[in-house]
Amino acid sequence: MRCDTLFSAICTLAMAAAVAAGQDQSRAEDAKTSEASTMDVRQEPFGTLSDGTAVELYTLTNQHKVVVKLTNYGAIITSVRTADLRGNVAEVSLGFDTLDEYLSGHPYFGAICGRFANRIARGRFTIDGVEYRLAVNNGENHLHGGLKGFDKVVWKAEPFREKNAVGVKLTYTSPDGEEGYPGNLACTVIYTLTGENELKMEYLARTDKTTPINLANHTYWNFADAGAGDVHGHLLTIQADKYLPVDEGGIPTGELKNVRGTPMDFTRPTAIGARIDQVPGDPGGYDHCYVLNKPAGSQEGTPTLAARVVEPVSGRVMEVFTTQPGVQLYTGNYLDGSLESRGARFEKQHAFCLETQHFPDAVHQPSFPSTLLEPGQTYRHLTVHKFSTR
Repeated sequence: MRCDTLFSAICTLAMAAAVAAGQDQSRAEDAKTSEASTMDVRQEPFGTLSDGTAVELYTLTNQHKVVVKLTNYGAIITSVRTADLRGNVAEVSLGFDTLDEYLSGHPYFGAICGRFANRIARGRFTIDGVEYRLAVNNGENHLHGGLKGFDKVVWKAEPFREKNAVGVKLTYTSPDGEEGYPGNLACTVIYTLTGENELKMEYLARTDKTTPINLANHTYWNFADAGAGDVHGHLLTIQADKYLPVDEGGIPTGELKNVRGTPMDFTRPTAIGARIDQVPGDPGGYDHCYVLNKPAGSQEGTPTLAARVVEPVSGRVMEVFTTQPGVQLYTGNYLDGSLESRGARFEKQHAFCLETQHFPDAVHQPSFPSTLLEPGQTYRHLTVHKFSTR
């Protein structure tokens, strides 16, 4: 074979390979574009309040069958649906399909709790010598922002689409003195569903007076299918060597207690129901804040793994990452069957919550991380729920 003929053949093969590679890349890019195009955010009416205020419902979907519904009333996540290991999609959170059901009262299903999630002892605190008094709505204590917390207000909502993500930005300004708290507090909560099956919750706030703040989402989970029974068989891991013991009213004693050798130990995958009967108190079950381990070298503002849940039968998995210092494990101990939705009645311990947050009653505990927001500062936290199967 002549050299010029050989050279020509080599060039032809090289050009063919380049064309094939280009076609492969083009197909990959087309596939990504197609996947991204299956992500959607849809808005529809959800009802009207007695004062005529319209409330909206937003549906986020991705290409992997994850569906998240939320409303601007209370910034509530009303529904989360995910696939099991066989591809069957089912409801995995507790909630309602109508606004009227939420207005009739509920235990914070899917809501944003604020200004201060969890409890403040005796409903009072002092800043710079001034005492502020809050509603006492949980025994002798203040819970989840008071009589009309952030779970009962209408937020301004803006749906958005990004590359491989859809979501809703919610904003609300709490006026100075609302529920007894000082300062005008401008809050933003951003819910984002990604193509990687992540549900992101970003919190931001600014104030014009020093005020305590502790925002948290209160979604109830059951990965066997919400309403299908108790959550005792879920395998839970919490990245925490310590937790906060509480008194009879759920107020931390101030001690950071080691979980080892106690029913509070979830440092290894453990069934939620394995030792739930050993947890003291009435009505029993878990309602405690865990002090999250922060890995050496982790950067402030970067979410780290807080908890992992596996439902063995369905194969559903949820991992929770957060920038917050704590997570409240609550096992639906006050559900009593009086509420039902979507053909299911919600009984005791038929769901659990993993509420990423600052420590309860931090305003009275100088050894806890501060929950006071000063003028000129920005409150900023991020929590990510990642869904998968195994």
